[in-house]
Amino acid sequence: MDEILSNKIAAGEVVEKCVSVVKELVENSIDASSTIIKIELIDSGIKQIKVTDNGIGMDREDAYLAFQRHATSKILDEDDLYRIDTLGFRGEALPSIASVSIITLETCSKDVGIKLTFRGGKLEKEELSQSRKGTIITVNNLFFNTPARLKHLSSLNSELASIVSYINKIALSYESIKFELYNNNRCLLNTSGDNNLLKIINEIYGLEVSRNMMEIYGESEDYIISGYISKPVINRSTRNTITTFVNGRIIRNNELNNAILDAYHTYIPEKKYPIIIMKIDVDSSLVDVNIHPTKMDIKFSKMDILKDLIKDTIRNKLEDNNLIPISSDTIKKEEEIPKNNEQQMLNLERVVIDKDIDDILDNALKEYNNEFENSKEEINEEKIIDEDKEKEKTYKLEEMYVVGCAFGTYIICQNNTGMYLIDQHAAKERTNYEKVLYMLSHPTTDRIDLLIPINIELPVNEFLIIKDNIKLLEDMNFNISEFGINSYIIKSHPIWLPKNREGEAIKRIFDLIIDIDKNFNLEKFNDKLAKTMACKMSIKANDRLSTEEMEKIIDDLRLCENPNTCPHGRPTIIKFTTYELEKMFKRSM
Repeated sequence: MDEILSNKIAAGEVVEKCVSVVKELVENSIDASSTIIKIELIDSGIKQIKVTDNGIGMDREDAYLAFQRHATSKILDEDDLYRIDTLGFRGEALPSIASVSIITLETCSKDVGIKLTFRGGKLEKEELSQSRKGTIITVNNLFFNTPARLKHLSSLNSELASIVSYINKIALSYESIKFELYNNNRCLLNTSGDNNLLKIINEIYGLEVSRNMMEIYGESEDYIISGYISKPVINRSTRNTITTFVNGRIIRNNELNNAILDAYHTYIPEKKYPIIIMKIDVDSSLVDVNIHPTKMDIKFSKMDILKDLIKDTIRNKLEDNNLIPISSDTIKKEEEIPKNNEQQMLNLERVVIDKDIDDILDNALKEYNNEFENSKEEINEEKIIDEDKEKEKTYKLEEMYVVGCAFGTYIICQNNTGMYLIDQHAAKERTNYEKVLYMLSHPTTDRIDLLIPINIELPVNEFLIIKDNIKLLEDMNFNISEFGINSYIIKSHPIWLPKNREGEAIKRIFDLIIDIDKNFNLEKFNDKLAKTMACKMSIKANDRLSTEEMEKIIDDLRLCENPNTCPHGRPTIIKFTTYELEKMFKRSM
C-alpha cells in the first residue's frame, strides 16, 4: 500500500465533512500559540477553506514534514499518550486532508517564508512567500478525487451550520483568541479575544441569553470547573446547547450531560435543556482522549467525583439566585431605538460590541434585580420535622401580599417592587413535593391506622413483583401483608398520602414499583413517587380558595428550597415589575 492510498484511507475517518477540515486546521493554529485565527469559506467550504493565523509558523523543513503521516505528532513515547496537553497529537490530519484536496501551505517562522502546493497528496509546487509570521492554509476542491465522498456531503446550509457550530464552541473555549469566520465574504462571527467569556456568549447567543447567564466555579482535589449556566427561564429543546470542554478540548460525554440535567431537576420541564458553557480543568494523566479520531470522546478517572462536583456546583448556584421569571424581557435601552431608523440601530450595535458586556448586562438587569429578605422562622409541623430537631430556614422569596385571584387559578400578590401571579396548583404541588420527598428520605414511625383496611387485588405477575419489593413499602411505613390469592391488604399507611384518595394513591405507588427496572435507584424512585403524590395532594385550577388559604400557599412556597418551579419544571410564579406596569399604562415613557 503506497502512502497516498493510506492517507486516503485515514481521511475516511479524519475528514468526514467540511467541518472536519476546519476543526483540524483551527486546532493546529491554536497549538501554534495563535492569538488571531481567521476562517474564510467559499460555498460553505466545499469550494475553499482558508485558515489564517498569527502563530509561531514553520520553517522549510517543518513545512515539508507537516505532510508526512505522524511526523508532526507530539507523542514521543508511550507515556506521552497518557499525558496529552495539545489539541492535536496524532500527526495525520494534514496528510489526510492533502490526499483528498488541493492544498496550499504558506508559512513563515523567521525571515523567509515558504509556500507549498499539494494536489491529491503529491507535491506540485514550491516557492518562496512573504515573511509574515504565522501560517495560511488553503484547501480547495475538497474530495475532488473521491467523487463518492463528495456526493454524500450535505447541503451547503447544513455544512455551514456544522462549521458555525464548531467555531462558536471553540471560541467559547478560547476567549483569549480572536476568531473571525466568513462565508462568501459575509461575516458570521467576530470575537474580540479580550478574555471576556460572557461577551462571547452575547455575540453567539444574543443579549437575552447572556443577561440570563450565571457564572459558576467549583473545585475538588482533582478537578476545577468554571463557566456559565442559564437560568431555568432560558432553555432549549435540544441538548446541543450543553457545551463542555476538558483542558480546552470540545468533548461529548453523556454521563456529564446527565449530571448537569440532574442538577436542573425540577427547575426546567422534561425534554427541555439549559444553555451550558462548562470548562473542566484536570491533570491530563486523569483523562484519555485517544478514543476516536475526532478526539471528542473522552474517558475520565474518578468520574463520580467529577459528577458530584458538577451537580453540587450547579445546584448551589440555582438555589442562591433569584430565578423568578420576569413577564417581559424588554430592555429599556432597546426602547430608545426609534423604529425604521437603521443607522441608529447600527450605531447601537457598535456600542454593544465596543462596551464591556458586563456593564451592558448590569444596566439591562437594573430594573429587575431585588434583594431577597434573609429572615428566618422555625419550621412548622407542616414541614414534618421532629420538634426536638427544629431548624431555622431562610425565605427564598421576598415578602408579598395577597390581593386577589384571577380565573380561580392564579393568585395575585404585590409588594413595593411589583405584582406577582402565582399558579395555585403549581405552587401547592411544589410544597407538597418537598414535603413528601423529605418524608421519604427521613422516614419516621408515624402512620395512620385504617378503620377499614384497603384491599388491592393484582394480576399474578404484578403480585409477584410487589412481593419481591415488599420491603420497599414497609420502609415507607406501610403495614402491608398478603391477603388471599394475589391480593394485599393495607392496614396502615404513611401520613403523607392524600386524604380521601388513599386507595388511588396506593395503586399508583404499586404501579411505580411494578415499573422498576433492573438498575433500581432509590433516590430516583423517591423523586418520582414524591412527584406523583404531590400532584394528587394538590388543589387544582378553578378550586376556589379563601384569602387565608391563598396566604398559606404563599407562605409555604416562600419556604421551599426551589419556589420558582413545580416538580415538573413549570413556573410557579411570574413577576411584573412596577416599572413594567407603569410603562404599559404610559406612566413611564
